[in-house]
Amino acid sequence: MVEEVLQWFENSGLLAVLISIILNISISVLGFIPSVFVTAANISFFGFWNGLILSIIGEALGAMVSFNLYRKGINKVRNKVTINNEYLIRLNRTKGIEAFLLILASRVFPFMPSGLVTLASASSNVGMMNFSIASTLGKIPALVIEAYSTLQVLNWSGQGKVILGISSLIIIGVLVRRSSLK
Repeated sequence: MVEEVLQWFENSGLLAVLISIILNISISVLGFIPSVFVTAANISFFGFWNGLILSIIGEALGAMVSFNLYRKGINKVRNKVTINNEYLIRLNRTKGIEAFLLILASRVFPFMPSGLVTLASASSNVGMMNFSIASTLGKIPALVIEAYSTLQVLNWSGQGKVILGISSLIIIGVLVRRSSLK
């Protein structure tokens, strides 16, 4: 997928920035597709810092657009979506500084599905400004780690090999655990 995105960037000239942002927004709205391939393409095409900044902007805008869309459609899905995570349930019931801190913490935590955080936030009493700031601030550390890890894997450095090895072991462990629970 990274190859296709890089091809789009190369063929679009100055529109590559806009394409990157639109891809991030689309991924955020869908809520279940990881954005790591866009981050990887951004870093490969624009360089580490520019790619990182572009990824932060794209993911922040994507979260804001998703929040607005989810909030508008929340009445249609409110009874169809069950949230089982205690932090997301708590977020759904909070507002103000507590909601801000829960969103911030949820975004920093790497295994929390972004779409669920946005959905829980949209169905809560949190305002757009609180959500936008907390979400963006929380995404920055996660994106820095993701971008650095991606860079190391792309350069196939020693750290990249370790990152890829550990990631592979985690994926295998999760798959084995899931299959043993069935």
